[in-house]
Amino acid sequence: MHHFQYRNGVLHTEDVSLDVLASNITTPFYCYSTATLERHFLVFDEAFKGTDHLACFALKANSNLAVLKTLVRIGAGMDVVSEGELRRALAAGVSPERIVFSGVGKTPDEMALALGHAIFGFNVESEAELRALSGVAKGMNRTARIALRVNPDVDAKTHHKISTGKAEHKFGVPYADAPALYRLAASLPNIDAAGVHMHIGSQITDLAPFADAFARIADLTVRLRADGHKITFVNLGGGLGVPYHGGEDEPPLPSVYAEVVKRATHGLNCKLLFEPGRMIAGNAGVLVTRVIYTKTSGAKRFVIVDAAMNDLIRPTLYDAYHEVCAVSEDRANEPHILQDIVGPVCETGDFLAKDRLAPAFHQGDLMAFMTAGAYGAVQASTYNSRLLVPEVLVRGAAYAVVRPRPTYEQMLSAEAMAPWLMEN
Repeated sequence: MHHFQYRNGVLHTEDVSLDVLASNITTPFYCYSTATLERHFLVFDEAFKGTDHLACFALKANSNLAVLKTLVRIGAGMDVVSEGELRRALAAGVSPERIVFSGVGKTPDEMALALGHAIFGFNVESEAELRALSGVAKGMNRTARIALRVNPDVDAKTHHKISTGKAEHKFGVPYADAPALYRLAASLPNIDAAGVHMHIGSQITDLAPFADAFARIADLTVRLRADGHKITFVNLGGGLGVPYHGGEDEPPLPSVYAEVVKRATHGLNCKLLFEPGRMIAGNAGVLVTRVIYTKTSGAKRFVIVDAAMNDLIRPTLYDAYHEVCAVSEDRANEPHILQDIVGPVCETGDFLAKDRLAPAFHQGDLMAFMTAGAYGAVQASTYNSRLLVPEVLVRGAAYAVVRPRPTYEQMLSAEAMAPWLMEN
């Protein structure tokens, strides 16, 4: 469910008209709905009511501080993968004991920062990382609570670039190696191997891979306890998908997902951690853009808009589909024709929709790319020296620009000239 509907002939975010935002802010921009963010988190969280659990929002999906603060205020923990994300989580006001640190390449400096803030724990992905973390923790006289990320070798049946649970992927430690690595962890100083972690991928709409992976992790937990390890929590990652095709690819409800989790973990008597990202933020955001020109080339019709691959790279990077909606309801109701919606970047790969049936957009028309709240603004760049896209947060009839579009002067001032180039 999301809060983007037509009212009085214009697409709105909650009670705010997107054409008014476009006039006040100028396009392109991202727009997020507070009501959708809150609803999605609470629906997921409440699916596990009655269990000891912690839902940690994955910052890699959307790291805007206002988005994070919105979620922190209703009880979200945070899943981070870098020092920058850790600092963002702390700046948003989340308690350190509600932060987990993931990622395959944590540096000693990142480990030290996290240990200094006494975060909940680390998801450790290799023997080398385990030894490094032990060394940093010993040097600081701190104890690092960890869960080894175990790769269950399960096919998530999702796009190959966002699948993470097969043996050939870079993530985690092999399932068969886990018992030996837990024995090693128990022997290392300043390490508390209290958990088990897994995450098999993203945008998963079939519950079968989850069920397979959860069963393997539950079995491993039982085995580890039999070996004398005090496993007190299991982190089941994230990955639950969202509907990008206007409901045609409807994923399972969080309540149904929760039943799969509960069946697999029944009897373990441990804390459950989750790392949802896309399912919280995906449907909560849209990218609004305006048509600059239209043209035809042979039988192909092109609609050239002011947003580009540097603003929303998912179509180029993943061949991802985002539903496109005309901001004008009258335009949306016109007959649809086949066209490519492309940006101004000098790349053939710069497109937002290819061979798409959509209204015959005219110069000056506004359109919104739906389900753009996750992996949208966080992957934006200044390629072609284009300014970073601004972000707007709506709450009812109010809105705030929560990341302004920088000026060209600000973009240029971020760089420095080499001293020898300053000479006459």
